[in-house]
Amino acid sequence: MIQDILAHYNYWIIMVLMMIGIYIVASRGNLIKKIVGLNIFQTSVFMLYITMGKVEGGTAPILTGKPEVFSNPLPHVLILTAIVVGVATTALGLALVVRIREAYDTIEEDEVRDQDNATVAEEMSRAAR
Repeated sequence: MIQDILAHYNYWIIMVLMMIGIYIVASRGNLIKKIVGLNIFQTSVFMLYITMGKVEGGTAPILTGKPEVFSNPLPHVLILTAIVVGVATTALGLALVVRIREAYDTIEEDEVRDQDNATVAEEMSRAAR
């Protein structure tokens, strides 16, 4: 039993990182912390795909004429693309947080929601007059 757990330690690490990332996103109201949680979760997904793409004893798929076991390079290439997309979405998220900070003078989700609700209630009371 312990040998099975130790043999797949990377999957346990991936699951822990996924849970940490989801917990941070769900439990924190700070928008920067939510972005950090999403990045932790995203990193765990990258690790999962790279782990699944690894072949024990596999080499790079370069044909040498002798029989060899090759690792599939596709998961690694897709993860490189995903990393670039992840950096771009993180930058966009941080830019949105900056704009929210300028507009609401806070980056706490609850305070932004309260200000929006107060604005909507104020506009409805003006329209009812």
